[in-house]
Amino acid sequence: MKSTYSLLLILPILFLLVFFGCERGGRATIQDRLAKYTPVRLTADLSTLSENQRRMLPLLIEAAKAMDEAFWMQAYGERDELLAAIEDADVRRFVEINYGPWDRLAGNEPFMAGVGPSSELRAGPKPAGANFYPADMTAEEFEAACGESPERAEALRSLYTIVRRDDAGGLVTVLYSHAFSGPYQLAAEKLRQAATLAEDPGFRQYLELRAEALLTDNYQPSDLAWMDMKDNLIDVVIGPIETYEDRLFGYKAASEAYVLIKDQSWSARLSKYAAMLPQLQQGLPVPAPYKRETPGTDSDLNVYDVIYYAGDCNAGSKTIAINLPNDEEVQIQKGARRLQLKNTMRAKFEKILLPISDLLIDESQREHITFEAFFNNVMFHEVAHGLGIKNTLDGSSTVRVALKEQASTLEEGKADVLGLYMISVLQEQGELGETALMDNYVTFIAGIFRSIRFGASSAHGVANLIRFNFFRDMGAFTRDEGTGTYRVHPDKMQAAVNALSEKILRFQGDGDYEGVVAFVEQMGQIGPVLQADLDRLAGAGIPVDIVFEQGLDVLGLAP
Repeated sequence: MKSTYSLLLILPILFLLVFFGCERGGRATIQDRLAKYTPVRLTADLSTLSENQRRMLPLLIEAAKAMDEAFWMQAYGERDELLAAIEDADVRRFVEINYGPWDRLAGNEPFMAGVGPSSELRAGPKPAGANFYPADMTAEEFEAACGESPERAEALRSLYTIVRRDDAGGLVTVLYSHAFSGPYQLAAEKLRQAATLAEDPGFRQYLELRAEALLTDNYQPSDLAWMDMKDNLIDVVIGPIETYEDRLFGYKAASEAYVLIKDQSWSARLSKYAAMLPQLQQGLPVPAPYKRETPGTDSDLNVYDVIYYAGDCNAGSKTIAINLPNDEEVQIQKGARRLQLKNTMRAKFEKILLPISDLLIDESQREHITFEAFFNNVMFHEVAHGLGIKNTLDGSSTVRVALKEQASTLEEGKADVLGLYMISVLQEQGELGETALMDNYVTFIAGIFRSIRFGASSAHGVANLIRFNFFRDMGAFTRDEGTGTYRVHPDKMQAAVNALSEKILRFQGDGDYEGVVAFVEQMGQIGPVLQADLDRLAGAGIPVDIVFEQGLDVLGLAP
């Protein structure tokens, strides 16, 4: 076990050294790092909202801001002390973007040698467990404590506890509702105030239950209520949700929030796909035991414009689609909701994906790079999270628990390839209209380059690197040495999709932690040719991701 954890700590470092260490021949300046982001204003059409709905937005944004404070505690620690010690405005801004002194687009590389008048604060390596665990805790110590009793293991591994030391040096747990009582109580208060303005009964109930969850650490009732909402034009996703920030075990949920406005016309186009999940599940390219679970049919697909991001989803690379809840019991009972974030998605397509395609995709295939294909690839990625298996075949645990810190990377890889599998099947059945499958294939490969650039600290970045190497080895694309561009071979794409889908689904169903570690080690390596191409993107000034201008003033709602 010890050697395995050592390997897991080394892999991201190797990725970092190869990917970023030689960028432009030396250490990046703070201006270089800021240039990786391009600004985007978060706006939406508010003309369809009622007066009460418009009055709700400031309350929901205030609740979201409270998640920012909680996430700072989880990711780093004392925010105000760090920011107050930084005199350089550019450094301070980059710290705010990253929620700490580590560059999330450079494998969490520390970027501050020292700050403050006496350089008393220095950024060392980011702990794999962020601030969820004691900095000096080893994985072996944690597992030994979990072995003391099932009750102790449940508390230590809970999504909603942080781990600290008692006076005797032993490990103890603190519930999120206590550890982050200040911001959580503020968020709950704002959600309850918003609930009094809610005209949709389902949305009102969800806001009330979510407020209660922040104070009690019991999120399942509000997850179930969120699944039952169908008609509300405003939505808010808020609370401790994803586990990407915990790179030690992948157990701890990080605080985040989105405030959303529904796009009714785009949503109407997608309503039919969720009902097809059981049929698609049965057609998965994997033996029957690995698709024995039946996806919930109460899932829905909708399109939104985001008007506010906070916390985990706002740190480093930005989310462009949501698939929730993560609770396996809720997913099996109710399915999941897939929210496509259209305004953010379009910004990344226009500002990042198109410039990448102009540089790295064969000129004869660039006509296949379309927003429609990009949107569908992202949408079916989120739908595909509902396919496959949530519990290991032997019934011993969920896949998430069995695969620990590797679970997120593997799940993102699964969703990408199964999303493309779904597109292929639906296109054959005539369910995607006039959309050309080649558009999806070429846009998918271009998207791999976009996401690899997120780096080793991103589950999406590592998943895309693995898929790049796997698809290359199966001949799904080739590179022209003369032009330095990539050409997709559609006849081999489907075989690559099926092969990688089966491998990932077997890993998940078997709960094969050691097998996943070996697979990531084998396929998660960046070669010199790919590195040179990524350097070309950086040299061309193509941003890696976006950063938001957001808030009431941007929306024209400032008092």
